[in-house]
Amino acid sequence: MLVRVIALLSFITVVAPLKANSVTLAAAPFETYVSDEGEPSRLTSIVEAAFSRMQTDLELQVMRDAFLGSAVRSGKVDGEFAYIDLGERKDAVTLSAPYLPIYLYATGKKYDVEEIKLIPHLKDSRVAIENRFANTPKFRMLKEIKWSRNPSTYDAFKQLADDRAPYLITTRLLIEEFNLLLDKDGEELLHVSSASLMNAGFSLALGTSTPNAKATIEAFEQTIQVMQQDGSYNKILGLPWLSKDINNDGIADYIGQTSVSLVPTDTLTAYPLDKSLPGDKSVYVIDGVIVETKAEAMAMLDGVKVERESLLDPDVYKTMIRRW
Repeated sequence: MLVRVIALLSFITVVAPLKANSVTLAAAPFETYVSDEGEPSRLTSIVEAAFSRMQTDLELQVMRDAFLGSAVRSGKVDGEFAYIDLGERKDAVTLSAPYLPIYLYATGKKYDVEEIKLIPHLKDSRVAIENRFANTPKFRMLKEIKWSRNPSTYDAFKQLADDRAPYLITTRLLIEEFNLLLDKDGEELLHVSSASLMNAGFSLALGTSTPNAKATIEAFEQTIQVMQQDGSYNKILGLPWLSKDINNDGIADYIGQTSVSLVPTDTLTAYPLDKSLPGDKSVYVIDGVIVETKAEAMAMLDGVKVERESLLDPDVYKTMIRRW
């Protein structure tokens, strides 16, 4: 079996400890992504792990979205750690490359949503959406859709549950988490549009007055590159497979981790970390080890059985699911 260990030096600059003051970052609460109440928090975990590897002291705060901008401008915090660029670029900030892509899909109870491929296909329809997306330039310009705006993820899904809106636009990851709740209760799963309707990403945004802002961003980006390839992302996100071009050949490769990756019976379904597509020359990376073929990758995962609970709180959604 041909196996070779990833030589991170071949693809990524080794990240040296960053000599910087401690960094304070903030974000608005977002179910499964950002929380300060002990709930699953994917972005919090990613950023904490990255800054730990950077050997930079970090403080994370969770606050209402309305307060984020002023907190950065006043210097109360150094920046945001869950910034979403949907057309509203902010002045006086240094942005990182997106460290987690966002794929926004339409979802609904009926099969017809699977025929939707583009935003215009929702013309004149009532569509539930969270304010965090609706209040951005890219969505505000979509005047021909009857938006049902909601302050939280729970409220947005409740629009579907109560049949007040036939469609919901939200992230692919949240749809998958909600379907885990439905599946556990024996309910029919949500149907999903055949393509993402809009893409964005979560970025780090540091105020330009933050000491060593540019160096911090560069160190963060380099650290994220390593984490995306060594299985850390799979474990934090709870995703069996990720895809990304790791060797700069223009073809997406499959990334797995032995504690979360499941041996598939058919074609791999991976969450893309970049725009590249898999092909016949895709390689496989398991726990940071590259193997050339799918058979070799599956042999490394032999016996791995993975069934996890939804990251959405079942107690919070219990009544909604029972009335589904």
